[in-house]
Amino acid sequence: MTDTAADDRGLPSGTAARTAKLASLPLGFAGRAMSGWGRRLTGQGADEVNAEMSAKAAEQLFQVLGTLKGGAMKFGQALSVFEAAVPDEYAAPYREALTKLQSAAPPMPAKQTHRVLDEQLGSAWRTRFSAFDDEPAASASIGQVHRAIWHDGREVAVKVQYPGADEALRSDLRQLMRFSRLFQTLAPGTEVKPLLAELSDRMNEELDYRGEADYQRAFAAEFDGDPQFVVPKVVASAPKVVVTEWVTGTPLASIIADGDTATRDKAGQLLLEFHYSSPERVRLLHSDPHPGNFLLRDDGRLCVIDFGAVARLPRGIPRGLGEITRLALDGKQEELMTVLREHRFITATTSVKAEDVLAYLAPFTEPLADRTFTFSRDWLQGQAARVGDIGSKDFRTGRLLNLPAEYLLIHRTTAGNTGILCQLGATVAVRDIAEKWIPGFAD
Repeated sequence: MTDTAADDRGLPSGTAARTAKLASLPLGFAGRAMSGWGRRLTGQGADEVNAEMSAKAAEQLFQVLGTLKGGAMKFGQALSVFEAAVPDEYAAPYREALTKLQSAAPPMPAKQTHRVLDEQLGSAWRTRFSAFDDEPAASASIGQVHRAIWHDGREVAVKVQYPGADEALRSDLRQLMRFSRLFQTLAPGTEVKPLLAELSDRMNEELDYRGEADYQRAFAAEFDGDPQFVVPKVVASAPKVVVTEWVTGTPLASIIADGDTATRDKAGQLLLEFHYSSPERVRLLHSDPHPGNFLLRDDGRLCVIDFGAVARLPRGIPRGLGEITRLALDGKQEELMTVLREHRFITATTSVKAEDVLAYLAPFTEPLADRTFTFSRDWLQGQAARVGDIGSKDFRTGRLLNLPAEYLLIHRTTAGNTGILCQLGATVAVRDIAEKWIPGFAD
């Protein structure tokens, strides 16, 4: 299949072609490492060589993952949330390239967009709109968004899935799983392979926009008229197209780049409040934490979009999370061990010392020690270095702890939102939020 044919279909669907592009990443990384080693032998400074290698690696990462879209793009977006955990001396070249992946990808041609709309909304789909902009307003991992006017005059966002997204997503994730170790350096302290496995497990739901529309309807109904949050209403939906109300606001990515302190704090407070209140209010958790999905409106409310990844929590946040957090904060190690065993964080066959478990968990509760906490890259980098150092006791302790299935998406989403808070450098009343919304923490 030629590049032209692939582009006409929106997503390059030939498995061999996509695999070859993904394979170029580890080969490129390895080639640069060998070249850098040779240049250091000839006397070129290590810092200079490392900086040049990192810059080229970042450029290649964005070009390959961004062009392929699909699972590769989605993986890049997931990694971009964790860039705040990477030490500054290594992160600078990756930061811009990775954060671009949160909101940028090459668009598909207008004729292909029209073809998908014909298939999903019927050949008379144009009659449902007063106007439709063929130029996409946003482009992401498995779909792109167009601005339009619905037939009743409402301004709407039309998300159209790339043709071949299902095949490309599965192929990418299988291939990226083989290369997971090579990406580990981009996210110290983050288990990249389980991240890929989880993305693979969730992708079938994300590929059917009807499920996404149902989730968004539930959030929109609960937060309708809310003084803090806005969720755009769903206007129409089909398996590969979803139409929602158009919303405006300042993306968190822009606030991260140049927002003032008060705006950063406001955005961080709202982000954390939404994260912990949703499971109680909607029995669902928005599980796609990256700055492109959150907008701060002029009226001070946080607008939340993109409900493709949502965790179902029919009983809200598990009570065990609050109990474990509180006991670790208070240093009650024996009670902590009891609750950890009760909720299967420590299995019956695991032998681990109570003092080691407390030493591992207690630093994570630091944001709850006082009424407010200022999140920072330095703090997150310290946590990542602590648990990611393979020679440390904390690393060995962490390997002995189990993560029960019902906590998997909560853990990943909390980690992702923490990364955004650290990118914002926000000062947040974390403890007030925990006492209000996390079962078992205050009672």
